[in-house]
Amino acid sequence: MTIGYDRPLYVLPFDHRGSFQAKMFGWKGDLTPEQTAEISAAKQVIYDAFKHALAAGVPADKSGILVDEQFGLAILEDARKRGYITACPAEKSGQDEFDFEYGEDFAKHIEKVQPTFCKVLVRYNPEGDAALNQRQAARLKRLSDYLHSTNRRFMFELLVPATKAQLEQFGSDAKAYDRELRPRLMVQAIHQLQDAGIEPDVWKIEGLDSRADCLRVVEAAQRNGRSKVGCIILGRGEDDKKVYQWLEIAAPVKGFIGFAVGRTTFWDPLVDLRAGKISRDEAVKRISAKFQEWVAVFEKARTAN
Repeated sequence: MTIGYDRPLYVLPFDHRGSFQAKMFGWKGDLTPEQTAEISAAKQVIYDAFKHALAAGVPADKSGILVDEQFGLAILEDARKRGYITACPAEKSGQDEFDFEYGEDFAKHIEKVQPTFCKVLVRYNPEGDAALNQRQAARLKRLSDYLHSTNRRFMFELLVPATKAQLEQFGSDAKAYDRELRPRLMVQAIHQLQDAGIEPDVWKIEGLDSRADCLRVVEAAQRNGRSKVGCIILGRGEDDKKVYQWLEIAAPVKGFIGFAVGRTTFWDPLVDLRAGKISRDEAVKRISAKFQEWVAVFEKARTAN
């Protein structure tokens, strides 16, 4: 199997678990069956919005969903039957250290769900804790080897949180760290992970503020013959203006094939729906419109250059 995925890829991610449960619903700890059903119902609203966007003309062959098995198994099964692109997370939610959601049974769960992409979210700072990075890399290599040996695709969401010392270099200004240092660390992280035998088909990348940084990240992702590996921009819960900016910077760069913007797309409509301010139908339409907007912004920026 050739490593890589270089076709356009517009993803609506709603695989949030811990943060969704705590921040959207205010629930901590183990959930009752009724609470689980309520979260699943909220995710169904997002899925209905995705289908609404396809009906409105967003291309189905370029668009996909990223949703978790815990709250979205029925959604994943329905999407697979319809031939949609799907992605499902393999990581435990909300952990600083990557580990498998289902432990040693990770492969069984991937085989049950049969997603187009198995996705991981990993916090990895190449200048951070070396032992932590080695432990994560060993688990990720196991997953990478399994996926490629079974002809499955691998999506890697790379987050590079600042160490205390790195943040202090910028007077605790997180935006300055993001702009001045994070891009270099992302390249370093990609190199280290590749050298550890981890081979994503798609890198899901935190937004970058310059074209030069986008070019460097693509160069890292595609080095040493990995020419088909794609990159997509994630939204990181930022406001519309910032997401527009990131999409417009990345879209014209060859190798950036799309985006995965979740909370900025669905959060406010779901909050309003839960508060009784809008109807379910209105929530579906608002989420759909926002997803359509990201597609239009990305495609316009890509063709303008």
